[in-house]
Amino acid sequence: MLAMRGIHKSFDGTQALRGVDFSANRGEVHAIVGENGAGKSTLMKILSGAIARDVGEIMLDGAPADVSTPFAAHRLGIRAVYQEFSLVPHLTVAENILLGQMPPSRVPGCVDWNEAHRRAEEILHTIGFVGIDVRSVVRRLSVSHQQMVEIAKAAAVRPTIMILDEPSAVLSQEELNRLFALVRQLKQEGTLVLYISHRLDEVYEIADRITVLKDGQLVGTVQPLTADQGQLIRMMVGRSLGEIFPSRQPPCDEVALEVKGLGREGSFSDVSFSLHRGEVLGMSGLVGSGRTQVVRCIFGADPSDRGELFLNGQRVHPRSPREAVNEGIALLTEDRKRDGLVLICSIRDNASLASFEWLSRWGVIHRRRQAAEVQQKVKELDIRPPMIDRLARQLSGGNQQKLVLAKWLMTRARVLILDEPTRGVDVATKVAIYQLISDLAADGIGILLVSSELPEILGLSDRALVMREGRVVAEFTRAEASEEKLLAAAAGVRQ
Repeated sequence: MLAMRGIHKSFDGTQALRGVDFSANRGEVHAIVGENGAGKSTLMKILSGAIARDVGEIMLDGAPADVSTPFAAHRLGIRAVYQEFSLVPHLTVAENILLGQMPPSRVPGCVDWNEAHRRAEEILHTIGFVGIDVRSVVRRLSVSHQQMVEIAKAAAVRPTIMILDEPSAVLSQEELNRLFALVRQLKQEGTLVLYISHRLDEVYEIADRITVLKDGQLVGTVQPLTADQGQLIRMMVGRSLGEIFPSRQPPCDEVALEVKGLGREGSFSDVSFSLHRGEVLGMSGLVGSGRTQVVRCIFGADPSDRGELFLNGQRVHPRSPREAVNEGIALLTEDRKRDGLVLICSIRDNASLASFEWLSRWGVIHRRRQAAEVQQKVKELDIRPPMIDRLARQLSGGNQQKLVLAKWLMTRARVLILDEPTRGVDVATKVAIYQLISDLAADGIGILLVSSELPEILGLSDRALVMREGRVVAEFTRAEASEEKLLAAAAGVRQ
């Protein structure tokens, strides 16, 4: 049904796609995977008319297809749901779903609102997305409900080709099940569903075939029944699953950070632990266990009601992130777009956001020194493309995460708190971040690693803490820790 031949695309001299040949069949779910920056989203944006290809041809059912604009693609039945929402936030759910096709009333130039609400409710009910008030203004919805409205808007026209670019990143398990039910329904109706995701478990559950892109080129296409995840990872990153976590050196005995009896009313209480220089201390627990609240208090982002902090043996009391940074503590937050970056600013300015004080003299930023320092960090962390005047919003998710890390490394922090450092990034970027964490620990930096991924905790940590209901309930050495023990402690199950 779909054939894309010899597709090339470059941005500012950087080759994003290099002669990609891709084909897919009617009525199949075809997953597209690869590391951040591999060209997945670029290929799909070319198909949906969002950006123009430099070279190549696109065929639908054997005939050349005009996808020069999104409108042209819509006329061919091609609809896309991107990572970034394209909703109109001040309009209602019904208005967004029926945008461009509002039912007219008998009064010329007016809308039949009762009919509009009925149609929107029918669309949501038909695709299984219940519980959303079609009269609600979109900006007041949760992020997951906004994602469901975005998907409903695309599915409402029963497209010939449906592109889903990381659709599950903000969905709960129940909402993900509804999405999969919709995908299977579209497949039965003959729609080609192109599914981009870095979550391989999802891909193996929903896809009929999987195509791998790497460095803008097509590596190959496999079937889930004949290729396991290990083979897929080797195709994506060029190494086996067993090589993902780097070897670790034992930490020294010197304590970098000591937390004693820390508490915050309604969030957590009596949290105590120590972090040594050169140690990776893992902190796991179920959602709502209080992990993020603890690290925000350590960083001075939220006030604590009780307890003490000691940094290199000296008592400290950061009352703001600025004071924490001045003390040598840094926090990489779990939401990089909301709390970590200014997306409309450049790589240069984002990387130096927390370091302007030492990059300035008499209140004036030393631009040459700033550029040199940022360029060095961009090189060390392999941020792509390595153009420091490029806007942060133009980077892939993995490179945005590296940029947040660069920002905190520029502060020369001696205690680095990482809250979900690999959320929303692909396997290859995870490998790079894991190696970076190991290298930082080897340099004597104490690292507190908060993660919901148990393999990450087990693969990186020298010790692992488990939180439940706002308290530290267990501690395991690297030799003692296992997924079963961590889960049991988090759920309050005795072993």
